[in-house]
Amino acid sequence: MACWVSVLSLACMGSLLRCIQASPCPLLPVPNNVTENPCSSPSVEAMPVYPKEAQRASIKIKNTPSFLLPLFLAHGTFQELDLSNNELRSLPKTLFHDHPEMDTLDLTNNLLEDLPPEIFKNSNALRKLVLHRNRLATLQPSWFDSLQRLDALDLSNNLLKDVPPSCFSKLENLTYLDLSFNFLHTLTPQMLQGLPRLEKLKLKGNQLLSVTNGTFQGAPNLKFLFLQNNTLTSLPAELFKPLNHLEMLDVSNNKLNSLEPHFSSQATKLSLDLSSNPWTCDKNMSALVTWVKQSVVFLCAEPQTTCDSPKNLEGQVVTSLLPSTFDSC
Repeated sequence: MACWVSVLSLACMGSLLRCIQASPCPLLPVPNNVTENPCSSPSVEAMPVYPKEAQRASIKIKNTPSFLLPLFLAHGTFQELDLSNNELRSLPKTLFHDHPEMDTLDLTNNLLEDLPPEIFKNSNALRKLVLHRNRLATLQPSWFDSLQRLDALDLSNNLLKDVPPSCFSKLENLTYLDLSFNFLHTLTPQMLQGLPRLEKLKLKGNQLLSVTNGTFQGAPNLKFLFLQNNTLTSLPAELFKPLNHLEMLDVSNNKLNSLEPHFSSQATKLSLDLSSNPWTCDKNMSALVTWVKQSVVFLCAEPQTTCDSPKNLEGQVVTSLLPSTFDSC
């Protein structure tokens, strides 16, 4: 039975690897039935040896030099590894090379600004990689070269300003990609090349000003697309037309004043969130409202989808207006 191993609050400093804190480590090796291993004062001589059955590991090692990490991973065949909340600033380039069976890696809430180019060279089995809440400012395509089996990638809450062309092109099995809360300004087709199975794309809370036509052609199986909380003022008319499987589109909290209803006729389960945008209620809006009412489309947050102009319609729910109201504008 898989067991969880947790090494908490390690703080080793100095050439002799002596610990600052005084709590002693348990005798070695760690029993096969261990569920928790609280050890705040490790040394090389008293390093916990995880049982081979320890396939799940949650390792908490705040303020410990990253070069000590291999010592903690030297034993056990880990499938899931949690290194979150450890204030890690760097990772040894071969840290995961002896763990080709690892399928889940969580590096949430560290201080990583970069990763070694071949950090995941032997991580062919990796299916879920979480880099949420770090300090990554750039992405290196080489990180993902060996991750053909990766299913979910979370890069949210970093410092990314762009995505290199074809960065994700080797991730042919990726279904979930989260780039939320970065600093992206534009989306281009090159950013999403080679993602034939991508179903869920989250881009919430960036600084998006524009999306180039054809951006989503490299991800034809998208079902859920989240573009809310950006600064988009317009979108290309044919942008969503290739998405035959689209089920959810969220463009709320942007600066859109119009949107042409050019969606695939095969997208028959579509839900839209158009709320909190400064919509102009003219003939263009009339076409969108007519399409929403005549198609099998669910409009989310409908009461918050209101006119910003003209002045006499300000605050009116767009779907409450008659066609003759638009025609008079």
